[in-house]
This record gives sequence, C-alpha cells and structure tokens, in this order.
Amino acid sequence: MLPTFDPRDTEAGSRILEDITSNAGHIQEQVLEEILTKNASSDYLKGFLNGHSDKGLFKNKVPVVDYEDIKIYIDRIALDGEPSRILTNESITELLKSSGTSGGKQKWIPKTAEEGERRAFFSCLCDTVLNRYLQGLSDGKALLFVLINPDIHTPGGLVLRTTSESEIKNRKDRYPQFILCEDINQSLYSQLLCGLVQRDAIASVGTYFASGLLRVIKFFEEHWQEMSSNIRTGQMSDWITDPNCKRAVSLILSKQMPDLADSIDLVCQEKSWEGIIKKIWPRTKYVLAIITGSMAQYIPALQFYTGGLPVVSPLYGSSEAFFGINMKPLCSPYDVSYTFIPNMAYYEFLPIDNHQDPNCTNRKDAHLKDHIVDLANVKIGQHYELLVTTFTGLYRYRMGDILLVTGFHNSTPHFKFVQRSNVVLSIHTDKTTEQDLQKAVAIAMQILEPLGFFLLDYSSYADTSSIPGHYVLFWELQLRSNDDIPELDQVKMEKCCSLVEQSLDQKYKLLRNQSISTIGPLQIRVVKQGTFNVLMDFYVSQGTSLNQYKTPKNIKSEKVIEILDSRVVGKFYSREVPNQDS
Repeated sequence: MLPTFDPRDTEAGSRILEDITSNAGHIQEQVLEEILTKNASSDYLKGFLNGHSDKGLFKNKVPVVDYEDIKIYIDRIALDGEPSRILTNESITELLKSSGTSGGKQKWIPKTAEEGERRAFFSCLCDTVLNRYLQGLSDGKALLFVLINPDIHTPGGLVLRTTSESEIKNRKDRYPQFILCEDINQSLYSQLLCGLVQRDAIASVGTYFASGLLRVIKFFEEHWQEMSSNIRTGQMSDWITDPNCKRAVSLILSKQMPDLADSIDLVCQEKSWEGIIKKIWPRTKYVLAIITGSMAQYIPALQFYTGGLPVVSPLYGSSEAFFGINMKPLCSPYDVSYTFIPNMAYYEFLPIDNHQDPNCTNRKDAHLKDHIVDLANVKIGQHYELLVTTFTGLYRYRMGDILLVTGFHNSTPHFKFVQRSNVVLSIHTDKTTEQDLQKAVAIAMQILEPLGFFLLDYSSYADTSSIPGHYVLFWELQLRSNDDIPELDQVKMEKCCSLVEQSLDQKYKLLRNQSISTIGPLQIRVVKQGTFNVLMDFYVSQGTSLNQYKTPKNIKSEKVIEILDSRVVGKFYSREVPNQDS
C-alpha cells in the first residue's frame, strides 16, 4: 500500500522520499516479490515459472525481451478481447500508445487502475520536490499546453490513449480544466487565448516535451495579433468553431479588455522575442518541459525564449512506467539526473561498455542474464541499458534507453538519460548514434552562434542514391533578433559540415579517408523557417500525438524527405577530409 499525503505538505512528502530512497534495495526485492506473487499464474509467467513466484527462478528462467517479443500477447488482449491474465492478474483498463516517432513503431502498453494509483503517488512526490524549491506555486495557475483527443477503443474494447491523455483524464483533481479538441490549431489557439486573459495568474508554463513548447511559441508568434484583437473586443475569432474550445474560452473571455490587449501588444511588438515567456506571463516562476535525451538539442532555444527562468525537467517516465524524479529541479538543464523511485516497478540494468555501441549487444543473446545487475548494485560512471518489470505485465522488458549513473541519493542511484539505443545513420559499416550526432551538431553550431543564430531543429538521413553514399542533415536556423534569415555564408556553412564530420567517431573518419571513399562528404541542407512545424503536422496527421511528438532524427520515409527537400533554401558540403588523429 502506497502512502498518501498532500504534496503541498513538503515536510511529509520529504520524509517519504527520504525513507524510500534510504531502503531502495529492500524495497526493490519487495516489489519483485509482490509482482511475482500477484502474476505468477498469468499465462506468460506460467510458461517460464510453472506457477512459482520464486525470485531466483525468475532471474534464471524469464528471458530479456523487447516489444516485438510480447506484441503477440498484447494483441490478443487489445485486438481479440482475451482476458488480462495472459500478462497480469491486475485488470487492464486501458492501453497507452507511444509516439512511434523516436523508435519507428507505435507501441501499445497495458495500464491498470492500480498502476494509475502508483503514478498518482509518483506525481505527488514530484510536486513535493517542486514545492520544496519553488515557493508560492499553489498561489497561481499552471498553464500546461496539451492536446487532448476523444477516446478511441481497440477491437477488443480497451481504451487507447497517450500517456498524457491518460494522466489528465484520470486525474481531474490535478487537471481541473482542459480542452477536449481534435483540431490542433483550434486547441492551441484557445489554450493560448485563455492563458493570455489570465496572464497575471500564471505561475508556471509548460508542455511535456521541449519541442512542443517551441511549437507553441512559434504558433503564438503567428497569431498574437489576432488573439490581442479577440481580447480587445471580447469576441473570439469566427474560425474557432469547435464547441469545447468555444465553451472553454467563453468562461474566461467574457468582456472587452482593451488595457490587457495594449499590454500584450507592447510586448509582442518588440523586435526580438528573447525572454517572451517571462514578459507575457510576468509571475511565472519556472518553465516545465522534458529536456533530456534528444530534447537536449532544444535547450539553447528554450533559454532564449524563457528570459532566465528555470527550465525544469521534472521526471523520467514513459508509457511503460514512471521511473525517476529530478531531485534538483533548479539545476542547469545540461546537468539533469533522475533519482529512481524504487516502489514504482522492478528495475534491472544491462551494463554497456562506455565505448561500446549499444546496438552491438545481441538482443537475443541467451547469456544477457549473466551480466544484469539490480538497482542497488549499479556503479557510478557506468552506462547501462534499462530493463523493467511491472505489475501490468512487462517482464525484463528492454526500454531501449541508455543511462549513466551520476551518483546516489541515500542508497538510491540517480541517472542521466544519455540516449535511446538506436543508430541514427548508417552507411556501409559505419553506425552513428543519436548521441554522437547531437554532440557533433552542437559543436558545429559554435561557428554560427556568434553571428546570432541558434538551431531550432534538425534531422538526418543516409543518402545512398549515388555512390559513395553520404549523410544529409536538415537544419532549421533562427536569428536571435527575430529577423528573416539572410543569405548564409558559404565558407562558414562548409566549415559547419567539416566540423560535424570531424566530431564523429574514428570509424566514420576512416571510411571517409580511404583512397576509394566508402562514404562521401557530409551535406547540410538549410530549410525555411517553420519547416519542422510542417513536419510535425504531417506526423500528427498520421496519428502521432503532438504531446508525445519527437522529431525523428533518422528519416527513412521518402514522403518525409520530400517534405523537407521541398523547403530547402541552401545546400552545403564538407570541403575537408576529417583528420583521423583527433
């Protein structure tokens, strides 16, 4: 039984946090015992444990799996309507769908009512930490930009939602007001309009992912004049026809407010939008967004728009489970680590050599189990791939996330999210990971940052239409002054290409340096402003949730390449062969 407490009672919440992080090893053993006792008779576990709930037998017999291994069981429940006991003896009440943009395929993850209670407890712990560091949050309102769609059901009768939709719809005590609307533009417009009318009451602004907040800012930049006019006249624009949007705005926008409109105009008419969030919502204490992993690329842009406000990345969670809390929410966004909460699930870790490509680990290796360590035995400075066993029917499930142990809070480790264990680019025998590419791009941008540029977004693909094949990066640039992008300096852009290549690993440099080049010169294609919003709209039109959208870094779709290529304004190649000695 999880303890209950008011998250505003920081003393009570802190005591609970100290207690569970001081007994992590013991709690983890209890969690595994509880999961096995409850689910040993499930069809899946019976196949390995024959009805027993022995922890040693579990670690010896139950295999390490990924989603493709268990998809057949989930499909039987979701599509054929078979009972939950195939995987778990908790009753599955809904399925949580992943975005499908980072890993390439959408996943459906079981969730139960009991799991909802565990996540509610986790959220209270998060709030405790925030309230400990940021005073007065309860005196204002939180403006969280989310898109909430109507429920859909699987053929087997289960509700299918994103994690964010599930959290908001099941926690009406935590989210008393939200707008249910399928139209992205109407929903964002209405949420922004409500936030502007209540600008002096807003204590925090956020989205689930950093990329989503940048989308909101660009949308606001395109529509602020219309919103100001709505506030001035007390009338909403005619193109907002969705009844839920109209109803929500009518409760907030009930009269003409010319003085408020004037104050918004004054801020938005400034040439540069640096610090726009702080200027529009002056009482805001922090900005909320996940900024780790692939989201780290957006930190410079967020810092530009937030005006010195803390950017808080509060938690590490997923459709599968909630894992860790950022115990130092006001730390630099580059230094975020998450302390694992030991009573959420059972965690195991597969060591990854610090110089090893995680994809080199044979995903079906029968000896993987011999190398696994538990939460209490991870080592500081070591990289691990996370495995999770949940109450809801996932057993020794590979999350595909690579984590770095950065320290301990009491007896509980905290981890830095390093990357997903996926190769982004591959030609011949070269394999470039997302983390490697992100670091290389950040180094190359040092050429353009002194000129007032920052990188809004990027993606890549391996162009094998010619011999030798080469890597292509799509970059969307933004000027800090908010001016239109001028003609780019050819020499500096070619230097950016060379720096990206020079920052990749020795294998890449070797293949570029061979007398018969196996890989051709890297190319950067600069795209029009707004291009990655167009890309996001395309993925959303294909069923991806905007709340969970992550820009794909490895493009394989010809349609997506066509979208990006149609908006290219400049093409640049590396003119130098990378030096193998550095």
